[in-house]
Amino acid sequence: MLTGVFYTAIAKYSGVVISLAVTAVLSRLIPIEEFGIVAIATVLIAFFSMFSDMGIAPAIIQKKDLTDDDLNNIFSFSIWSGLLLTALFFFGAWPIAKYYDSPVLVSICRLLSINLFFASANLVPNALLLRNKRFKFIGLRTFIIQIVCGIAAIASAYMGAGLYSIIVTPILTSIILFFINYSQYRLKFRFTLGLVSIRKIFSYSMYQLGFNLFNYFSRNLDNLLMGKHMSMTDLGYYEKSYKMMMYPLQLIPNIVSPVMHPIFSELQDDYKKLSASFMGVIKILAFIGFPLSALLFFGAKELILLLFGNQWGPSVPPFMILSLTVGLQIILSTTGAIFQASNSTKMLFWCGVATTVINIAAICIGVFGYGTTVAVAWSICISFTINFILTFYLMFYRVFHLSWTPLWLSLLSPLILTIITAGGLYGISLILPEELNMFLSLAIKSVYTVIAWVAYIQLTKAYDLRQLLSGIIHKKR
Repeated sequence: MLTGVFYTAIAKYSGVVISLAVTAVLSRLIPIEEFGIVAIATVLIAFFSMFSDMGIAPAIIQKKDLTDDDLNNIFSFSIWSGLLLTALFFFGAWPIAKYYDSPVLVSICRLLSINLFFASANLVPNALLLRNKRFKFIGLRTFIIQIVCGIAAIASAYMGAGLYSIIVTPILTSIILFFINYSQYRLKFRFTLGLVSIRKIFSYSMYQLGFNLFNYFSRNLDNLLMGKHMSMTDLGYYEKSYKMMMYPLQLIPNIVSPVMHPIFSELQDDYKKLSASFMGVIKILAFIGFPLSALLFFGAKELILLLFGNQWGPSVPPFMILSLTVGLQIILSTTGAIFQASNSTKMLFWCGVATTVINIAAICIGVFGYGTTVAVAWSICISFTINFILTFYLMFYRVFHLSWTPLWLSLLSPLILTIITAGGLYGISLILPEELNMFLSLAIKSVYTVIAWVAYIQLTKAYDLRQLLSGIIHKKR
């Protein structure tokens, strides 16, 4: 598992650095409201993408008995469904633009429909790469694509492409990914829908699709409602703060989750061993995520203004609030892989239903009750906390049939570390002068956080950092 995490980390970390660099450049060249417009189009295409996916990729990873004939049939089905959904999104661009009173959405949506087709066609070959645990290839492939697409996006912005430069990366990425993955697994396209093979994975994938559908509204309803009932400028500020909050999730759980499902699916018949392995992952993520939340909260102003410029100041308050959930979300983001690995996609679906209802209620209160980005951020913060508790209740009591007391005990030490870190950062914030260079201010807070983290880990002997580092270096050699 560590090898898979290592190569996935290379791809994700480089991706975050490249994405931040590209976003930092585009944020200084493109008006704020145009980021809000693209956010609407991106959220809508994600909705269509779910129906092309249909939970196919996780099912291919989980089901070890699928034949080559089955895979070709499923690949053909993904092509046909991709063509249908691409056409629907292409011709639906006009009513979308009319609903949001933004004519430019017509061309944005139609261009993004290209991304929708290739993302659908890529489902099966990409799932085969994961199932066969080719993490090194995936990492190197992703790294190269990110550099190429990042350069293309920046070049297009300097050439005057405006908001269209924001969608260069997703479109190019989907196209290049498909052709690279297809070169590794030359699946055969057939003119039939391949429904016989789809039925083999339907009982598993249908609940995955249902979860994805509910999770979509849970994650994106805020953008959809704010784009209609608040200004595109407000949405632009909020989208930037939300995206910044999501970067740590790309840095940490998103390098673990893709590896967890293929690895932990081997333990699908041993819930005791599966739960014990997952508890080890949770504890590590808590030690990383909880203190990180504190650093992001106290360093929010420096991060936003340094990366995107002073014009993005209104994004700071919602980012501070959203950063409080980072630790919880880092842990929560890995639970889907465990539901999948334990063949509990039905429970994953019902968990998605419950958490979506909670999130929708919270978002509606924020948008309709108060109508500010800060109110929406607080609403989401509260809902994520409730969802964390609910998800782990369902996992431990309904899937593992175990008490969740060990979970809370494992989180106690990371919480103590977070309190110590937050107290020190608060004191530093009071001492540092307002006129201090923001980069220096952020550096001081970051160094303190690292020192506090290392000192606490060593003093409490939670982990042997020297032995861990030595093992990683030895493994790399």
